[in-house]
Amino acid sequence: MQKNSTLLITGGTGSFGKAVLKRFINNPIIKEIRILSRDEEKQYLLRRNINSKKVKFYIGDVRDYNSIKDSINGSDYIFHAAALKQVPSCEFFPLQAVETNIIGTDNVLSAAIEFSVKKIIVLSTDKAVYPINAMGMSKGLMEKVMIAKSRMGNNKTLICGTRYGNVMASRGSVIPVIIEQIKKKQNITVTDKNMTRFMMTLDNAVDLVLYAFQNGRPGDIFVQKSPAANMFDVAKALKEIFKSKSNIKFIGIRHGEKLFETLINKEEMSKCYEAKNYFRIPADNRHLDYDKYLSYGHSNISSETEYNSNNTKQLNIQKLKKLILSLDEVKKSIT
Repeated sequence: MQKNSTLLITGGTGSFGKAVLKRFINNPIIKEIRILSRDEEKQYLLRRNINSKKVKFYIGDVRDYNSIKDSINGSDYIFHAAALKQVPSCEFFPLQAVETNIIGTDNVLSAAIEFSVKKIIVLSTDKAVYPINAMGMSKGLMEKVMIAKSRMGNNKTLICGTRYGNVMASRGSVIPVIIEQIKKKQNITVTDKNMTRFMMTLDNAVDLVLYAFQNGRPGDIFVQKSPAANMFDVAKALKEIFKSKSNIKFIGIRHGEKLFETLINKEEMSKCYEAKNYFRIPADNRHLDYDKYLSYGHSNISSETEYNSNNTKQLNIQKLKKLILSLDEVKKSIT
């Protein structure tokens, strides 16, 4: 980033936005951090908590183009995290997911291009790969919107994205739910003995976005190589950490939920580039020449294996405990 830069975080009062603030608030290169969100109460609480003149708060909704223009005008860089992220709410209200995750992203990208923002990183999710629920489908189309916008020929704005798995201890994730069940001496609910999930911390999520920021080309999607864990083991690790006698109850896979999560599909694996800790999935930048769709393809797709939470490195209970105990949210719960 260049000196005296202005960084905008959409959805900045969420878990990711707070992690970015923690990372950048004392960085001398950035002169201003802008937080755009529609929740006045969360902005008030965050403003009181950080108490910094460097951070400016903007009330706006990514669904409303006019409401976000003031925050984007004058921004040098954008981390676009605003989204509907909960699977059940998107299942019941799929058009709301469309409005926020797809049309809202298009609004942010269009405004970034209009005001010549230098770079914008769009945050996506593993649920966008082989999607089976409305949240994943809306995020999958959001990625397509991002790639389409990156092709538009405006060289002043570089657009790329990241895709990551469940962020440990973030709002609505499984670890805070289990901790609450333990504290209330309730049964710990696990969906399936064989269910696995990627294990990423908020710091990992910020690192991934920064890696994309430093290395991204138009339309790229970046994925971090992450360990995974069996959710039954996660429950057992939390029982040991909190010395709980709660029983573990299996409730079955819920509607819109997968047994494993996939971060890169077979088709993407056939063309992605691998670095030490990350994958880069380049955009399909063919022009609108439909003849090429009939004459060119990838012959090695059939031999590729998708990258999912069941074929990556698996954490045992001891390593899970160490990782879980490193989380600030868990430390606060213990004390």
